[in-house]
Parts: sequence; C-alpha cells; structure tokens
Amino acid sequence: MPHAGPRPRPSVCLAVMLAITASPVAAQATVDTSLAARLVGSWTVDLRPTPDAPAYDKEFVIETVTGRDFTGRFYDTPIENGKINADWGEVHLSFVSRDGSGPYNHAAVLKNGRMVGQSHSLGRDFLLVWRAKRLVPATNK
Repeated sequence: MPHAGPRPRPSVCLAVMLAITASPVAAQATVDTSLAARLVGSWTVDLRPTPDAPAYDKEFVIETVTGRDFTGRFYDTPIENGKINADWGEVHLSFVSRDGSGPYNHAAVLKNGRMVGQSHSLGRDFLLVWRAKRLVPATNK
C-alpha cells in the first residue's frame, strides 16, 4: 500500500523517542535494587487505635518491588495497587487492602528504617495512624 502522506523526518522521530524514554513512565520500568532492599521483607505494624492503647501488632510483608510497584500482604490479606514514590527525598508508599467492610486505603513514609503510616477505612469510617518496624529483611531478593 503506498504511503499517503509525507514521511516523518528522522530528527523528529529521534526527538519523540528521546522524549518517551526520558518520561516518568519509562523511569518507572526500572528496578531500584537499593529501594527493594530497604522495603522487601516482613514488618511489624502497630495498629493501636490511640497512642495510649496497648500495642496491637500485625504483619506487613512486602514481597516484591518492581519499579514503582510492589506486592505483598497487610493484615493477612493481599494488597492491591502497591505504589512507591521516592522522588521527594523519602520513600513514600501506598496500597489498598480489603476486608468484609470494604476497602482500606493505606499510605506510609519510610524514615530512618521505620515506617509511619495511616489507614483509612471507607466501610468502617475511620483513619488510623500507625508505625512499623522491620521484622525480617529479605535475604534472597
């Protein structure tokens, strides 16, 4: 089939390819092994409802980190849509979990080897602040 319009100039094609390669979407495809090493493993999350309540520990496991995505389990359920952002000088992460009441939106920041986070339950109508410490770092990731 004959070409119907003018052919794109090679310099235009190169400029478009460079713009796509330098975009944030392309950057997300790379795996930052130091980031994975800081996150992958088991964490103990203190989910106490108030600062003066007794500790209520649950496990948070980050299984894999691929680019800006991660997988794992939180409060004995698989997490969904695990996302990481390290563009602001700190490691921020967010994810969704579910129980019988519906979805929970979680967000945390990694500071000095510990996480400070929050969980927002849509079905139970609460916002919980939590802290987590590393229980078991990954040994073979």
